[in-house]
Amino acid sequence: MQIKNDIMWRVGVCYTLIVLFAFCVVSRVVYLQVFEGDEWRGRAQSISKKDITVYANRGDICAADGRLLASSIPYYELRMDFQAAGLTNYIFKKHVDSLAICLSKFFGDKSRSAYRRQLWDAKFHSKRNRYVLINQRKVNYNELKQIKTFPLFRLSSNKGGLICLHESKRVQPHINLASRTIGYLNKGNGNELIGKVGLEGLFENELKGIDGISMMQKMSGKWLPVNQADPKDGNDIITTIDVNFQDVAQSALLQQLQAYHAGHGSAILMEVETGAIKAIANLGFNTKTNSYEEIYNYAIGEATEPGSTFKLASMMALLEDGYVQPTDSIDTGNGIHRFYKDKMRDSHVGGYGKISVQEAFEKSSNVGISKMVNQYYKDKPRDFINRLYEFRLNKTLDLDIKGEGLPKIKYPGEEGWSGISLPWMSIGYEVQQTPLQTLCFYNAIANNGRMMKPMFVHEIRYHGKVLKHFDEEVLKNSLCSRETLRKVKSMLEGVVLRGTATNLRNPSYSIAGKTGTAQIADKNKGYGHKVYQASFAGYFPADAPKYSCVVVINSPDKKKGFYGNQVAGPVFKTIADKVYAMTYAMHPPKQDEQICEIKVPISLNGNKDDLDIVFKELNVSTDDREVYSDWVLTSRQDSIIKYKNRTISSHLVPNVKGMGLQDALYILENAGLKVKVSGFGSVKKQSLRPGSNFRSGNRIQIELS
Repeated sequence: MQIKNDIMWRVGVCYTLIVLFAFCVVSRVVYLQVFEGDEWRGRAQSISKKDITVYANRGDICAADGRLLASSIPYYELRMDFQAAGLTNYIFKKHVDSLAICLSKFFGDKSRSAYRRQLWDAKFHSKRNRYVLINQRKVNYNELKQIKTFPLFRLSSNKGGLICLHESKRVQPHINLASRTIGYLNKGNGNELIGKVGLEGLFENELKGIDGISMMQKMSGKWLPVNQADPKDGNDIITTIDVNFQDVAQSALLQQLQAYHAGHGSAILMEVETGAIKAIANLGFNTKTNSYEEIYNYAIGEATEPGSTFKLASMMALLEDGYVQPTDSIDTGNGIHRFYKDKMRDSHVGGYGKISVQEAFEKSSNVGISKMVNQYYKDKPRDFINRLYEFRLNKTLDLDIKGEGLPKIKYPGEEGWSGISLPWMSIGYEVQQTPLQTLCFYNAIANNGRMMKPMFVHEIRYHGKVLKHFDEEVLKNSLCSRETLRKVKSMLEGVVLRGTATNLRNPSYSIAGKTGTAQIADKNKGYGHKVYQASFAGYFPADAPKYSCVVVINSPDKKKGFYGNQVAGPVFKTIADKVYAMTYAMHPPKQDEQICEIKVPISLNGNKDDLDIVFKELNVSTDDREVYSDWVLTSRQDSIIKYKNRTISSHLVPNVKGMGLQDALYILENAGLKVKVSGFGSVKKQSLRPGSNFRSGNRIQIELS
């Protein structure tokens, strides 16, 4: 009985403990479900599920004909997981020597022994980093496919340990062509690459696309995709740039910068009617690389004193206000004229004396232009400045691309205005314009007074489908009267025909434009340091303008030359010559060229049956009346081909003149002659006289024409 009680007591204690434990478990489960359920369910999901960002492909920037100007190419960083579950010591030791040899041959930066030592140390001696970088250089997709054939790497990732980290690299296939206008990518706040300048920055939202998300869940020790939001690729930007024209502009500018040891320069080619930018080159000397590169967009961002190219605006103001006519005269004296204490000088020593207004413009007389502006506007300078404002020279071009330089045309009474401001502004000093702003003004003259906004992009496309088309935009419908336009156009042509740019004359087409030579002021030294800027702005062909162009070259070597016609003019001419040669539509038809309508084709003599087949296919009528031979002579008569008999004797040398090579060989070789052939076309001569006797095996030479 005592034993039974003892057993019951123990069983009761155990039962009680079990009940209490079960109660605790149930209580804990209830507590976790009710009070901590959300937290633990979130933790469980974070351990078993994860979201992976699937990056979208950035859109391409293309030339007008679709050729790539900027594109994203996938690159891969190669790392190796030396603690991969399947990468046993045995597998590693078996393949490490072969892998080291392949890596050494592929990268070529280290010996095979150095690679073997790197891999060995990472496997057995380094515990700091599980994922070890194999090489600093990133590889492209084709190179990655080759690397995946290497020993060890050809195994699964669990056994071989190869890890490929994908990233996109933005490249410009046409290196250094309009690269500042195209733009580039910088790292953003989240370490992602985003466009900040040029077209890359302007169309960042369109180019970047929309990233996707891949949800991965851990099942049986492996991460498997269970849900995915696919990325949407970025749109493509179709620019107005012509790659061929761009290459011409870039090459011509580079050659001249090198020849004159200049600091930097720019060249822009614009389509007159639409304002489309067909080429834009910016080159500056990089002291680090000792070469010229696109280091800044001078064409858009650098506003400087334009010099004599600004005289066009002064002349237009004088003509529009009716103060002068091209045939009026102006006395430039000895080429020196004093305005208060300052002297205005002409570049021509001794001056031009008394010349016409048109000659003053064509010869770019500083004295002539400044005297006229000062004479008529001295007491009412606001009238002159208001005219410049009407020409829209005081406003930006409202470019979508960031960084446009600000034009400067001060108003009477503003800070810096003085008694000499008017004459000096008239020849392009104390004002500021960017090369593109100057070009737009000249382009408006070529476009009959209609000023167009520079256009860099034609379309936005997605996988070839046009999403948005950009139309040309007019900034000002009319700069001045038609009469003023007619006169200044004649003056601009005269600059090339008789004035400062006669070196640009071309017998094939006409050029209109204006040279410019300006002395650039330094912030500290003023104009005393003698740094010049040479420019030429104009359009071609002058009688039916298709393209306008401006070339600006800064800081050429004074010893080699610094005048606009000498330094900038040749770049303009090279661009114009090659663009003209490549643009068939610009070539006028020849007046004396007559187009002859040929009703029937010219035919060789030959086999009648063969000729019948050809002429039937061409729907050409033939006249074979009185023809009985297999071989015929052919002649054209009005709208038909007339046949004549051609007798071929097997005992005499055949006459094969006028035949094609195939027929001639057939006849001569069937006759037993050995034939030697020279030339191309139809038979012109044969060495054996037709109708003469011959023996089988004799040689005959036929000459084709």
